[in-house]
Amino acid sequence: MRISVFGFLGDGGGRSPVDRYVEYLRRVRDEGFTRLWTAQLPHEPDLLTTMAVATREVDGIEVATGVLPIQVQHPMQLAQRALTVNLISGGRLVMGLGLSHKVVAENTWGVSWDRPVRRMSEFLDGLLPLLAGDKADATGEFTSTRGALRIPDAPTPPVYIAALGPQMLKLAGRRTAGTVTWMTGPRTVAEHVRPTLREAAGERAVEVVTALPTCVTDDAAAARAHAASEYAIYGKLPSYRAMLDREGWAGPEDAALIGTESEVAERIEELRAAGVDEFVGATFGSSEQRARSRALLLTCRT
Repeated sequence: MRISVFGFLGDGGGRSPVDRYVEYLRRVRDEGFTRLWTAQLPHEPDLLTTMAVATREVDGIEVATGVLPIQVQHPMQLAQRALTVNLISGGRLVMGLGLSHKVVAENTWGVSWDRPVRRMSEFLDGLLPLLAGDKADATGEFTSTRGALRIPDAPTPPVYIAALGPQMLKLAGRRTAGTVTWMTGPRTVAEHVRPTLREAAGERAVEVVTALPTCVTDDAAAARAHAASEYAIYGKLPSYRAMLDREGWAGPEDAALIGTESEVAERIEELRAAGVDEFVGATFGSSEQRARSRALLLTCRT
């Protein structure tokens, strides 16, 4: 199982979010990580632009979008930006795509949440050929994409989608490199996520990437209280609430990997046994706890 780390644009030091991201990417590269996952939040700078800058300055580590919402961009525009990042980085981009949430789509962007699986499918109809260097010719109800790009020598990035429900998992299995999950535990991976994904994939190789909050600490009670507060929203959003309920967890504090080195390592081993292909530790807490958590993550690699 691959072990990676998650970071926000605001992590690290520096004058701006871009500077902080570059600094954090360099730090985790120097510590020994080979991939950094980062989410595109609605209020933050453009993630792919930031990654282009960072990969120009920092080599030896991949960058992954975990995840990039699709509703506010067109497949051709996203393909242009992604392939440009891959030109700059030498093929070090991994793309995780998602649909955000109904409350964000409708209240912030003014975009309908109607039929999200079809929306994602039509987006992939346009995006995947373009990323592969081919012409797109897709007409859809939500998104139509026609034409080709001229970006020679740009490697095709692998594409994952944030899939939790059965229909989205089947789409991920049929058409992408796999799924990226959040707030999803080992029982749910073993009994729901992985079998649904693999059945849809047939002979294709697909992966389950699972991210969870992680805090190595000697004060588990304080860390649980921190997790309950910091990640409270994920106990309310329907897609993540469903994953917590499947696992029998009351809230995000139960999903979080919290405890001493041996206790957190045991939780990671449960994920490995469940069939997770890549675990992404979203470290939280004090700077000392985050550093301690990253050090533990590195010892869990195979």
